[in-house]
Amino acid sequence: MVQSGKVQYNGQRAKPGKHVELGAMIKVPSGWDNREIKVLGLSDKRLSAPLAQALFEETIESVTKREENQTARKMNAFHSPKPDHRPDKKQRRQIIKFKQQ
Repeated sequence: MVQSGKVQYNGQRAKPGKHVELGAMIKVPSGWDNREIKVLGLSDKRLSAPLAQALFEETIESVTKREENQTARKMNAFHSPKPDHRPDKKQRRQIIKFKQQ
């Protein structure tokens, strides 16, 4: 993601060789949303996931915005339900006939 230019470091496009500093704000795309992360600590070597997660935290604004977007996507899916199965041959003919009217 960094090489494709999708990650932002303190509001600017990040490059792979960028040195990370304490207190830096990083925006990382995550699916349909963006995560805003604040760097709390640095490590010289690779750590396990639980220890690495202690070195950064997601901002409260980012969490609330992601949750709002998630509920909006769920509500949108509720208003445009998907059928339980694909239409069979007869139903496809009826759909084509309906669209041509």
